[in-house]
Amino acid sequence: MRITRFALPLLMLSAPLAAEPGLPDTAAVKGVLDEHPSVVAARHKVEAAMADARARAKGPHEFTLSGGYDRRRIDLEGEFDEYSAELTRGVRLPGKAAIDREIGQYGVAAAKHLAEDAKHQAALLLAGHWFDWLGASARAAIDRQAVANYEAALSAVRRRIALRDASELDADQTAAALGSARAMAEESAGRAALARRRLETHFPGLPLPAEAPDLPQPQLPEGGLDRLRDLVLSESHELAAAEAEAQRMASLAERARRERIADPSIGVRIFSERGGSERGAGLIFSVPLGGGNRRAQADQAAATASAARSEERLAHFTVTQTAEDDLAEARYTLAVWQRAREGLEAQTAALTKMRRGQELGEIDLADRLLAERMVHDAFRGEVAARTEALRAITKLRIDSHDLWLAD
Repeated sequence: MRITRFALPLLMLSAPLAAEPGLPDTAAVKGVLDEHPSVVAARHKVEAAMADARARAKGPHEFTLSGGYDRRRIDLEGEFDEYSAELTRGVRLPGKAAIDREIGQYGVAAAKHLAEDAKHQAALLLAGHWFDWLGASARAAIDRQAVANYEAALSAVRRRIALRDASELDADQTAAALGSARAMAEESAGRAALARRRLETHFPGLPLPAEAPDLPQPQLPEGGLDRLRDLVLSESHELAAAEAEAQRMASLAERARRERIADPSIGVRIFSERGGSERGAGLIFSVPLGGGNRRAQADQAAATASAARSEERLAHFTVTQTAEDDLAEARYTLAVWQRAREGLEAQTAALTKMRRGQELGEIDLADRLLAERMVHDAFRGEVAARTEALRAITKLRIDSHDLWLAD
C-alpha cells in the first residue's frame, strides 16, 4: 500500500518573505482603525475635552441682570411707581484663570493620548482576530490534506484486498484513521469560519480575501527585539495619558485650594423711587464667606490628586511589564517555533523510512498509520507555534508603534 505524502512540503517554511507578509493591507488597516467605534468615541471625548478647555478659559462667571418694579401707595401723598435694576458679574481672583487654562490643557492632552491608546487597543484586537483566522485556516488546510491522504490510502487498501494482498483489518484500521481525520477537519474548518466571522464582525470595513493568506516564516524585526521593547516605553500613550491626568488633578487640587477664598461679584445698580422724585445709581459688591464645605472640597481634590499620582506610577509599572512581557513572549515563541520546525523535519524523515519499511513488509500498517498521524500532528504543532510567534512579534510591533500606529 502506498499512502500519499502530505501536500505541505517543508519547502514552504523557508519561502522568501514579501513586505509585511501575513498581514492585511496597511492602508486598509488604518482606515478601519479610524472608524472603529472605540476610536470614534475617543475622538468625541477629545472634542468634549477641548470644549471644556474653552469653557474653563472663559471662566465660570457670567453677567447677571436683576431688577424689580413696585407700585407704592402713601397715605395723603398718593401712589408712586418705583423700580430698580442691577447688573453684576463675578470676577476670578488673580491666578485662578491661569490654573483654569492649565486644567483645560491637561484635559485635552489626556484625552488625545487616550484616543491614541484606543486606536492602539483596536489594533491589538484586529491583530488578535487576524492571526486567529490565519492560524485556524492553516490548520484546516493541513486537516483537509490529511483527509485526502487517508482517502487515497483507503482506496489503495481496498484495491489490495481485491487482489488478496491485504486483509479487512487493514481496511478497518485505515478507515478508522480516516474517520478521525475527517472529524478533525470538520472541527478545524468550523474554527476557521468562526474566526473569520469574528474578524468581519469587529472590523466590517476590512477587505478579506476569499482564502486566508499563508502564514509566513517568522523573522526578527529590523533593529531587533530589544529596540522595540524600548520603544514600548517611550511611545506609550497610556503612560502619557496617566501623566497628563495626574497633572490635571494636581491643577484641580490647587484650584480647589484657592477656591477657599471665593470670587467676589461686582456690579452697578440704578433705582427710581416715589415716582421718579428720587433717583440714583451706585456700585454693589458681594462675596461668599467660605466655610467647612470649601475646605472639605479642597481636601477631597488634594486626595484625588494624590491618587492620580499613584495611578501614574502604576501605569508606569504596567507599561514596563507590557514591554518586558512582549519581549519575553516574542523570544520564547520564536524558540518554540524553531523547535517545532526541527521536530517536523525529524518526523517527516522518520515517516519516509516507515513508508519504505512498510512497502518492504518489515513494518506493520498500524505502525505506519501511527507515523502518519504523528506527522499530521507535527504539521499542526508547527503551524500553531508559527502562529503564536507571528502573533507575539506583531503585538510587540504594535505596542512599540512600529506597525500601523506611527505618530
